[in-house]
Amino acid sequence: MPIARLILEIEIAHAQSLKDRRQVTRSIKDRLRHAFNLAIAELDAAEIWNRATLGIVVISNSNSYLSGQLREIDQAAHRIASTLGAEIIDSWAEIMHEET
Repeated sequence: MPIARLILEIEIAHAQSLKDRRQVTRSIKDRLRHAFNLAIAELDAAEIWNRATLGIVVISNSNSYLSGQLREIDQAAHRIASTLGAEIIDSWAEIMHEET
């Protein structure tokens, strides 16, 4: 069964504290969870206030469904980040297959 992952690198230019960073990351995570059936988590330590890395995982039986889902999630993440005054500076996706 294929598993897809999407990694998002986010720049939060206006963040002056850990609280500012968490507001943005929590909002992005909550909105994406609400819109899509996915698992999402922060992947980095919160040492740098104006940067964050989010990891997203989606699972399905269909590669084509996963590809489309990753595109939609990426586009939604860009829109959400933009409304929060943040920018996704890099994103990359990968579909992994179970080895038998």
